[in-house]
Amino acid sequence: MRKMLLVLLMISHAALAEHVTIPLADGTSLQAELFRPDGPVVAPAIVALHGCGGPFASRDMQWRQALLARGHIVLLPDSFGSRGLGSQCRNQQRTVTSFVVRRQDAITSAKYLTALPGTPPGGVALLGWSDGGSTVVAAGHTAPDLPEGLIRGSVAFYPGCYAGNSNAAWMPSGRMLMLMGEADDWTPIAPCRRLATRIGEPSLTLIGYPGAYHDFDAPGGVRVMRNVPSSQNADKTVHVGTDPAAQADALARVPAFLEALP
Repeated sequence: MRKMLLVLLMISHAALAEHVTIPLADGTSLQAELFRPDGPVVAPAIVALHGCGGPFASRDMQWRQALLARGHIVLLPDSFGSRGLGSQCRNQQRTVTSFVVRRQDAITSAKYLTALPGTPPGGVALLGWSDGGSTVVAAGHTAPDLPEGLIRGSVAFYPGCYAGNSNAAWMPSGRMLMLMGEADDWTPIAPCRRLATRIGEPSLTLIGYPGAYHDFDAPGGVRVMRNVPSSQNADKTVHVGTDPAAQADALARVPAFLEALP
C-alpha cells in the first residue's frame, strides 16, 4: 500500500509538467519543464538549473516535489539537451559554460518565469546543482545586464566559486545560500569558503556538511566516477552520492530559506 501511494504521488506530480520553449537572444530554443503546485502559489517562483550531467531525474523529482508541496512554481530548463548535447562532466573544453552561456540561460529563464500569469511578484529564485550551482554564482550577482529585482534570492548546491572569486566586485543580487560537502573532491569547499568570508552573512550563507561528497542530496548510494578532468584527485576520480544527514538537512533548510527571503 505504501509503495502504491508513492507511485500515485509521483504520477500526480508528473501530470503537472508543462513543456515550454524559451527563445534566447542567440536563436537557441531553450527547452524547459514547468511545474505548478496543486494548491495556493507562494513566492518565490524557482528556476532550477541542472548539473554537468544534464537533467537528473531522481534528484529533480525529489526537489520539485518538495518545492511544489510548499507552493512554489518550478521551472527546469535544459541547457545541454536544447543544444543537442549530452553529459558534459568529462568534457574539459565546454562550449556551454556556466559563467557565459548558462548564465544567460538562467537570466532569460528568470525573465520568462516572471512574466508568466500567476507568478508571484517580487522576483524569482535561482537554484542549481554542481555546474548549475556555478551558474547560480555567475548569474545571481549584481551586474548591469541583470534587471534590478529579478533575482530575489538563490541557492547553490556544491558550486565552483571561480566566478565570485575572480571578480572583486561580485556581490549577490539577493541573499544566497550555498550547501557543500566538506569532503567534496570535485568542487572543493575551500574557494567558496573564501568567497563567503569576503561577502559575509546574511548576503551569503555557506553550510558545510562534514564527510559529505558531491551530490550529497541526490538519491542513491555513494559511488566513484572516473576520468573527471576537474577532479581534485591525481587519478581523476571523484566521489558522488547521498549523505543522509546532509540530504535531510538540505530538504528542510532550503524551503525555510526561500520562505524567509525578504
